[in-house]
Amino acid sequence: MKDVFARLASDLFSAILFLVIYLVTDNVILATSVAIAGAIAQVIHARIKGQPLNYMTYASLALVVGLGAITLLTNDPRFMMAKPSIAHFAIGAIMLKRGWMLRYMPPMVVETVPEYVTAAGYAWAVLMFVIGVGMIVVASTGDLKLWAFYLTVVAGGAKILAFAVQYVVLRLIVTSRRRAAARA
Repeated sequence: MKDVFARLASDLFSAILFLVIYLVTDNVILATSVAIAGAIAQVIHARIKGQPLNYMTYASLALVVGLGAITLLTNDPRFMMAKPSIAHFAIGAIMLKRGWMLRYMPPMVVETVPEYVTAAGYAWAVLMFVIGVGMIVVASTGDLKLWAFYLTVVAGGAKILAFAVQYVVLRLIVTSRRRAAARA
């Protein structure tokens, strides 16, 4: 489990860096610049160490640099409100890659129910698309408080709920299959 969180933290490093800098400084330009530099430094560090870089790492780098550059160039509040939807659509598209979620699962789950993990990966893609559409709808109202509520409570809550449901369902299925295999 610790390994899973380490991989996830690595994939989300620049987003975490952005959030921390933004919360501390309330400066979008500084936070964006640091996040871009952090994403680039992370890839350079991995290359120097000879670590393999996967699809998600390159996709994350492209998102951070691309959207970050647009943020730096426009400094537009409307783009700032729409940007999370763009990121959700891009992440949803990345999650359409068959088996992307397998690397985050413990070996026992991968060995026992890889088809369910693949299905869960597609479900996550759908969730990202739905959240992205909702983000655009809410952002189009122009109500910053409603948008902030949606971004943090609704979108964040949906992801936490999806993670919890996925965990429980996969655990039940793996346990059931392992018991059936032990009886046979």
